[in-house]
Amino acid sequence: MYRTSVCDPEMSLVCLSDFEMYAKEHLPKTTWDYYAAGADECCTRDDNLMAYKRIRLRPRMLRDVSVTDTRTTMQGTEISFPIGIAPTAFHCMAWHDGEMSTARAAEAMNTCYIASTYATCSVEEISAAAPNGFRWFQLYVYRNRKLSEQLIHRVEAHGYKAIVLTVDVPYTGKRRNDIRNNFKLPPHLKVKNFDGIFEELNGAEVYGVPANSLDPSISWKDIYWLRSLTRLPIIIKGILTKEDAELAVEHGVQGIIVSNHGGRQLDGGPATIDALSEIVETVQGRIEVYLDGGIRTGSDVLKALALGAKCVFIGRPVVWGLAYKGEEGVKEILQILNDEFRLSMALSGCRNISEINRNLIQFSKL
Repeated sequence: MYRTSVCDPEMSLVCLSDFEMYAKEHLPKTTWDYYAAGADECCTRDDNLMAYKRIRLRPRMLRDVSVTDTRTTMQGTEISFPIGIAPTAFHCMAWHDGEMSTARAAEAMNTCYIASTYATCSVEEISAAAPNGFRWFQLYVYRNRKLSEQLIHRVEAHGYKAIVLTVDVPYTGKRRNDIRNNFKLPPHLKVKNFDGIFEELNGAEVYGVPANSLDPSISWKDIYWLRSLTRLPIIIKGILTKEDAELAVEHGVQGIIVSNHGGRQLDGGPATIDALSEIVETVQGRIEVYLDGGIRTGSDVLKALALGAKCVFIGRPVVWGLAYKGEEGVKEILQILNDEFRLSMALSGCRNISEINRNLIQFSKL
């Protein structure tokens, strides 16, 4: 008998779309709409997923896959599998202790968690929740540069291992449902990293901070400013072209996350998996290239790695896991993806990450 609802929390959820359905049924509509939102007509958001379905694998047989190994490294740190947690905002809207649960799940699964500037737990609370976790910090640049500088010093002091600079938000994309819903952070929650900093401002707010806080003048020269502030590796998130990939390498960053912000910024840009190849070809191994956007199955992970990504990151599925069962739900999401990835690897004839390469990919004629 086919399941029409996933209302029973003890019911077995077997793939990421099961968790999506559960979260949609159980979260308040305004919260669901915020997490699900794409910009404008959501073409890019949806194409992030559809693009994977246009890519076919070329599996190899009789390769002795009795033992498989999914371990890899990111900036020299070993992780158990090449699937990390992308920075997304406001986890406490999905689960009461939000990002602290996310951090504990990442620590338990031995993978990387990129904490968001727009977290509903502070960088200190996140590091205290998972003191041995492998954490990076996602940074926005504010008109008040001191805010960004203070955040960098705080994350350095609390064991974060890299700064992930988001570069695709000089302005916030137009997310229609958020406008229709007049989305605001629930009154009991706040952007904890700025607790006390914006209290005196009673004007218009956008996503929990005063409107026009972000600095739209940010440019490549600010990479040098950032490098002057920290010894941590700098990863740029939001690159979609070979030209910007080359500039990133020239400006001395240590990594690129190929990302279109989950389709929440510019609508009509490429799916991230479609942008990946030209960036990998341009970078030529000089720095690590990662990807987020549209990863929903283990074979999606395999396709991204075959096209040259060192690791992928998941965003919305983590929130679905939180909505289901907090830390345990996020662990389940990561475990399912890891199991599916290991199976897809083996069925394609790959025993370890180093055996995954471009020969595995055949682009369909669609």
